[in-house]
Amino acid sequence: MKTSAEELHQGQLNPQPQKGQDQRLFVDLDVCAKGQCKDCVIQCSYYHHQQGPGNNGIVSVAELATYALVCRRCEEPHCVNACPKDALEQQKEKGKLLMRHPLRCVSCRSCSHACPYGTIYPDNVPLLVHNCDFCLDRRDQKKEPLCVSTCPHGALSLKSAEGDLGENTFLVGDNIIVHSTHWQWEKA
Repeated sequence: MKTSAEELHQGQLNPQPQKGQDQRLFVDLDVCAKGQCKDCVIQCSYYHHQQGPGNNGIVSVAELATYALVCRRCEEPHCVNACPKDALEQQKEKGKLLMRHPLRCVSCRSCSHACPYGTIYPDNVPLLVHNCDFCLDRRDQKKEPLCVSTCPHGALSLKSAEGDLGENTFLVGDNIIVHSTHWQWEKA
């Protein structure tokens, strides 16, 4: 099992995830992008995130989903060039997917300001790495995952990755299903 941090910060995201009957974390980025929450109030049951709202793994899941689906994968990535610490890398061999090196990142948000399309959200570039383990080892416990039950706008749920996922819904890695109005080069 790979955590969100391994997928995002160590380049271990599976670029060709397979469908299956297993339950995966479903994230509706369109709901999150509406700005209904001033701050994310989702709570997390990951062992190191028990300090309450704001310190949760959903930040890394949102960053991973955004880099995988919303990023326009520019030929000349302004976000990468703007980083003063070389903390952002465009992986050409993985479809130009962005990868952030958190030990280099100083959370200056230069990448966010340099992106001409606004696809690197400043709140998704935290100084500390937030790790989501998708509650895979705790799914049999009551009220798990906690992020799903504490999201006030229903942006999170568990869904099967089998069959038709629906319009603007995509598999991201082996553990996430994301709904997002997806920008595509072919339709630009």
